Amino acid sequence: MGLRFLADHCISNLIIQTLRDRRHEVVRLRDCLPVESPDAIVIAKARELDAMLLSLNGDFADIVTYPPENYKGIVALQMRNHPEVLGQLLVRLTAYLELHPTMEHYQGKLLVVEVDRIRIRA
Repeated sequence: MGLRFLADHCISNLIIQTLRDRRHEVVRLRDCLPVESPDAIVIAKARELDAMLLSLNGDFADIVTYPPENYKGIVALQMRNHPEVLGQLLVRLTAYLELHPTMEHYQGKLLVVEVDRIRIRA
């Protein structure tokens, strides 16, 4: 099995299926918590599951509130209300995941995935 993710409630079925097709484990938030759970509970669940958090929620990209070093990894997809860029984001993300296939690589990092780049904060 590949990497392990907790997909926040805002993550679409297309994103989840794309990751699963590449042999990554993706747990849906709604399968383990109420979708209206506060952010602090969501990220704590990711830690409990030993998973990276995958979200469109910009709050998780705030390194003051969610210091990357405290988590297995946070992947923040930046669509900025432009769903038409989803395909490009998925191409960029899956290419990066293929280059870095171990959970250890993501430990303590925030990946901000944009159409033209991935910014990494540690």
